[in-house]
Amino acid sequence: MQHFNYQNSSNRTIIVITPTYLRLARLADMTRLSQTLMHVSQLIWIIVEDAIHVSLSVKQLLDRSGLEYYYLAVKRRPGIPARGWTGRDAGLNFVRKRFASMGNKAVVYFADDDNAYDVRLFNRYIRNVEKIGVWAVGLVAYNAVEAPKVLNEKVVGWQTIYAPKRKWGFDMAGFAVNLELLLQHPKAGWGRKCREHSPEPCLMNHLNVSWNDLTPFGVDSWPRDILVWHTKTIVNIRNTNTYGYNAEICLLKLLKKFTIHKSGPAIDF
Repeated sequence: MQHFNYQNSSNRTIIVITPTYLRLARLADMTRLSQTLMHVSQLIWIIVEDAIHVSLSVKQLLDRSGLEYYYLAVKRRPGIPARGWTGRDAGLNFVRKRFASMGNKAVVYFADDDNAYDVRLFNRYIRNVEKIGVWAVGLVAYNAVEAPKVLNEKVVGWQTIYAPKRKWGFDMAGFAVNLELLLQHPKAGWGRKCREHSPEPCLMNHLNVSWNDLTPFGVDSWPRDILVWHTKTIVNIRNTNTYGYNAEICLLKLLKKFTIHKSGPAIDF
C-alpha cells in the first residue's frame, strides 16, 4: 500500500474515531472512507457500531482494508440527544484506556462515516496538531464553507452564517485534539450532563480551552483547498432484491420489522 506524504513534519499517530449505524448507504460510505484511510500511515481506526452486535459486513470490509482497527458495538444510550454522541464517547473512552501511553505522540480525530476526506487532511493538518487544530469544512450548516476567522495566525471568530457568534463555531469534521489534552481531562466527552445541543461545545467546554489554544490550518495556503466535505449519500431505490450480493438490506428489513411502533430514530433507507 502506497502512503502519500504531504508535508508531514511529525511522527505522531493519528487515531480516528468513527461512529456508524446500519443503513442502506453505509457500506458505500464505509468503503469510501476506508479507501482514503488506507493511504495514511501510522493510523489507528476506532469504529463504534450503534447496536448490541457488530456488523459482519463491516467487519469483512475492515479486514480487507489492512488497517489497524478496533470495532466496538455500543448501543445509543437513552437520553443522549443525537445519534453519534454515544459512539464518539465510547470510542474516546476506549482510546484513553488503550492508548494512554502515546500521550503527546497521538492526535484524535472524529471522522463521520459519510463525509469526504482529502488524504492531505491527515498528514498536513491532523498529524501536526500540538493541542487543538481547526480548519475549513465544506458544505456544512447551510454554508458552502465554514471556517475559522484568523488574524495574525490566531483564531478570532468564525466565518459562518449558522449562529456566527457562538464560541465554538466549527463542525466535528473541522478539528482534531492532541491525545495528551484528552488524557488531562478524563471526563471530557458527551453524556447526559451536556446541556449543549451540538457536540462540539460539549467537548470544548470540558477541555477548558480558549481560542488561544487553537491552531488554524490551511489559511496561508493558496489556493485555500477544502480538505474535508460534509456529504450525504442519497439513496433512492425501488427494487430491494440484492441477487445474492452483500448490501445489508436483509438486516435493514429485519431491523425495521422489529422497530415499528417503537420510539427512537427512524431507520434511514
